[in-house]
Amino acid sequence: MIRRLNAFLIATVALALVLSMAQGATLTRHVRDVTLNGQAQMIGHLPATQTMRIVLVLPLRNQDALNSLINDLYDPASPSYRHFLSVDEFTAQFGPTQADYDALTNFAQNHGLQIAATSRNRMNLDVIGTVAKIESALHVTMGLYQHPNEKRTFFAPDREPTPDLSIPLWHIAGLDNYDIPQPLLSKNPNAVSQATTGSCPSASFCGSDMRAAYYGSGSLTGSGQTVGLLEYVGTDLADLATYYTNAHQTLTVPISLVSTDGSSTSCLASAGCDDTEQTLDMTQALGMAPGLSKLVMYVGGTDVALLNGMATASPLDYNLSSSWTWRPADPATDDPYFQEFVAQGQTYFQAAGDSGKWNRLQYVYPADDDYTVSVGGTDLTTASAAGPWASETAWSSSGGGISPAKIAIPSWQVTTAAGCASCSQTYRNGPDVAANANYTFYVCANQTTCTANNYGGTSFAAPMWAGYLALANQQNMALHGTPLGFINPTLYTIGLGSSYTTNFHDITSGSNGFSATTGYDLVTGWGSPNGDALINTLTGGSGSGDFAISVKPLAVSVARGAAGHTKVTTTISGSFNAAVGLTASGQGSGVTVTFTPTSIAAPGAGSSVVTIKVAAGATTGTRIITVTGTSGSTTHTAKFKLTIS
Repeated sequence: MIRRLNAFLIATVALALVLSMAQGATLTRHVRDVTLNGQAQMIGHLPATQTMRIVLVLPLRNQDALNSLINDLYDPASPSYRHFLSVDEFTAQFGPTQADYDALTNFAQNHGLQIAATSRNRMNLDVIGTVAKIESALHVTMGLYQHPNEKRTFFAPDREPTPDLSIPLWHIAGLDNYDIPQPLLSKNPNAVSQATTGSCPSASFCGSDMRAAYYGSGSLTGSGQTVGLLEYVGTDLADLATYYTNAHQTLTVPISLVSTDGSSTSCLASAGCDDTEQTLDMTQALGMAPGLSKLVMYVGGTDVALLNGMATASPLDYNLSSSWTWRPADPATDDPYFQEFVAQGQTYFQAAGDSGKWNRLQYVYPADDDYTVSVGGTDLTTASAAGPWASETAWSSSGGGISPAKIAIPSWQVTTAAGCASCSQTYRNGPDVAANANYTFYVCANQTTCTANNYGGTSFAAPMWAGYLALANQQNMALHGTPLGFINPTLYTIGLGSSYTTNFHDITSGSNGFSATTGYDLVTGWGSPNGDALINTLTGGSGSGDFAISVKPLAVSVARGAAGHTKVTTTISGSFNAAVGLTASGQGSGVTVTFTPTSIAAPGAGSSVVTIKVAAGATTGTRIITVTGTSGSTTHTAKFKLTIS
């Protein structure tokens, strides 16, 4: 689950730590490749008296311990399973020390920088100062450059910052505007409507139609839950009110607009501001979970401000969504915040994009980050207006593919990738899941325009999933008293199990450059949620007894003539109280698989050691082994990858 930094970054970090006592260091990259290779020509300098706001970010402590804790939090066999940390607990164990934060504050003040904001996890320190003071403090020159691909200039430092600090910095945000964050919103290129069964004007889909299609008529509403939306621009809540009026619905959920760095939370059409993205994010989350206790919109100008605001909110929002994409100079920049989400039980859904098959020229990040749930797009048909799911194909513009940033494949995706012909065995694959993204929605924005079937994109799909998870978290809190947390490890276990098609709508037709296929694919991931079945599986059921099995590690390598081991674990839900017998299949000739013990006794929660013996004459290569747990008439399966060397 934990990504290992690439060799370049490891070397950079090691060198930085050695030098940090003599000269300050930053542990992530800031200088853009286009300024290093000369593609962007320097045409001047920022005025020395111009004021800038930047964010100084300190690194986390005890990284190995954090990695270990995260693994335990998502291991059903661990005593720490889903014992998530509070913000204060995370800060005490892994946040920068108070002494380091004080040293950073003193450094800023000694260089004439004004403290604009502090953070409760001691990671971010927002400061304001003139260009001259920032250049002096960081030993950089703030240049103006001609953008190589766009008709605009951008500012950026000419070298990596080297602040006069005895402690290293993780990152400094706000030093360039080469990257302009983009909303993942797509406008219908054709005048022809593709909607037929929506209950909003012109047969377009309301957010409530998505609830009917993907959840049904169940009683869960998201009660007691909050959803947090990441937005680079504020909104005009009058547009949300117009949507509800025109949809003939009533909005009962309080909306909270939070500025994470002093950015305005307002977006008025009269001032030339467009809040289409912001409004549709709200309508999709609220449509899926109409009984939320609150919906929170976080507004900010930098990724580190937005993500840190979500990571330190009080109370925390466990259901997070982003329909914006950005490109940091270093793809590791935001990992401390994503790791904090995971440790605190928060799930972050990220729209996968609207330009088809991923490539390095697209805006993709953070959809390819291994700590996010990447959401692709589909074309949904319902049986009737406000009716149930009828059919679904892949949306041709759905983002998906192999990580352009070359982010390493996470452990929970290894076995799935081994059975996916188009997937990388080395890098992160996406998306993980999907939902409707076709041009079939009703949208109101800018106080002048309400349109039907004019907008689409994975922008719609990500907040839908955040609302759906709010339903699941409502149930899990009632059953177990905790949120579900980062759901990808569980989703991939479900996808590899025998109940996959009960829990997901498996999208098997359509293409974005990759083809949708049976099971996991690089267009729609595992597919869209199938009613309350997935919620009951995620939460252990609505009260009836059942069990689940999982295998860890998911990949085992054994030489010919030798033996290897993994472990199968059962977890129970509801009133289940029976033994679970274990068998294996798929091992093939020359391989024997045994279990110790061969069954897990009642009450059915425990583990068994799996021993894999490989004969000297066995054929080398990779095999997918299926472990089946049987109790009475109930069976569940899990898979792991065996590599014979």
